[in-house]
Amino acid sequence: MFDPKIFLTVFGSVFLSELGDKTQLATFLFAATEKEAAWSVFLGSAAALVLSSALAVVAAGTISRYLNPSLIRAAAGFGFVIIGMWILINRS
Repeated sequence: MFDPKIFLTVFGSVFLSELGDKTQLATFLFAATEKEAAWSVFLGSAAALVLSSALAVVAAGTISRYLNPSLIRAAAGFGFVIIGMWILINRS
């Protein structure tokens, strides 16, 4: 059930992808403006990440029953490419 290799791979991937993203910047701003409530900012941010991750796992489990995982992987890759192109084209 628990696979340390998968755990470390997912942890490293998510940790690196979250560094400097909008979620971390929003948490940074909340922490800077709510200095007396730093633990509340941390717990709120952590709970939001846990819930969004749980939703992703449940959605993936449901979708993978109907679609081939390689198709899901290809669609996700295509989505990332489209988002990257959109960001490059629309940058100021």
